[in-house]
Amino acid sequence: MRTTFSPDQLKDPMVSESEAILRKCVHCGFCTATCPTYVTLGNELDSPRGRIYLIKDMLENNRPADEKTVKHLDRCLSCLACTTTCPSGVDYMHLIDNARAYIEKTYDRPMMDKIIRAILVNVLPYPKRFRLALRFAQIGRPFAGLFKQVAAFKPMGAMLDLAPKSIPSDTSSADPGTRPAKGKKRARIAILSGCAQPVLNPAINQATMDLLNRFDVEVVVPEGEGCCGALTHHMGREHVAHQSAKNNVDVWTREIENDGLDAIIITASGCGTTIKDYGHMLRDDPEYADKAKRVSELAKDITEFLATLELPKITRDEEMIVTYHSACSMQHGQKITNHPKDLLRAAGYTVREPAEGHLCCGSAGTYNIMQSEIADKLKTRKVSNLERTKPDVIAAGNIGCITQIGSGTDIPIIHTIELLNWAYGGPKPSGLK
Repeated sequence: MRTTFSPDQLKDPMVSESEAILRKCVHCGFCTATCPTYVTLGNELDSPRGRIYLIKDMLENNRPADEKTVKHLDRCLSCLACTTTCPSGVDYMHLIDNARAYIEKTYDRPMMDKIIRAILVNVLPYPKRFRLALRFAQIGRPFAGLFKQVAAFKPMGAMLDLAPKSIPSDTSSADPGTRPAKGKKRARIAILSGCAQPVLNPAINQATMDLLNRFDVEVVVPEGEGCCGALTHHMGREHVAHQSAKNNVDVWTREIENDGLDAIIITASGCGTTIKDYGHMLRDDPEYADKAKRVSELAKDITEFLATLELPKITRDEEMIVTYHSACSMQHGQKITNHPKDLLRAAGYTVREPAEGHLCCGSAGTYNIMQSEIADKLKTRKVSNLERTKPDVIAAGNIGCITQIGSGTDIPIIHTIELLNWAYGGPKPSGLK
């Protein structure tokens, strides 16, 4: 793609990076075939190619974001299916990230939009606040339909619909401290507790720690660890996201320098994609660039790490059919496609895959709140494809997907690690009881 940025414009690192990405696009349109919003809406401006044109026009002309541009960029899920499809290697992830940060700086959103985004930014990344908000949501659930009848309040209705009917009791899984290996220690890892996941399903990280301990891996939950920054990053709150990243880099660097770490384990693939990008996010910060790069290199999805342990193959007494849903952040963001399925098969499960597995379920962080109508269409499509495989259980590696898909089907949806922990001697997942 030909660009006409001036030398003065290219002095801005964000513009310079965006220009280099834009120049790689050859307008081929392969991305349109795998873009969930284009497949759903059929609008060129709701495809990656269309959004690239909008971003180019906005940045090249050095003008504030307008309503039309914001509308179509807000509809992007950041699922990154387009990057998997793109033959030219267009780095769409960082381009859309740059555009969102630019929108945040130059666009004055409607008041209700500002309020809802402020609520999300100031509640979801904080487990105690999030837990309290979910308790209030249980009271407000009967009013979800009323909120959804008014356009400006639809996100509030979507929040109430997504809130769980019951909230798991607080557990010790996120408490700082070391969980020692059962036998001779073969590795030492830190685990990300996260923000939403320990509230919605603390059993995920507990299963992870129990399984790793049984296979002689020492697990530490570091003091001071917080939200990875993914949610604020994808909402264009660049400064807030970078502060979250720096906090975690400091915490994990302390562990690396004190007792050493063989890996930093993430059990929510959305968080994993962001943490693996810390090196890029903080590349221009002289104090953090090297430390962030080291953290990103140590970051592993739990299935990536388990694949290195060579877990024994086992045979189940009764067949259990598991349909594996690959989160976008797993298959497109981190390029992890085979490890989860191979591990499930080795654990004795019969693994199936749904049609259109590359398409997003509509979760995408806060997307199913802010763009609930599109998200609901994608959820219906995803659930239909999953149910056609006739599984006993659906497995997924991202809490957002688990919440989104679980709200649309009666088939149990369980985190992959909970099924693996059960197979290797742990308790049966509560979602299957």
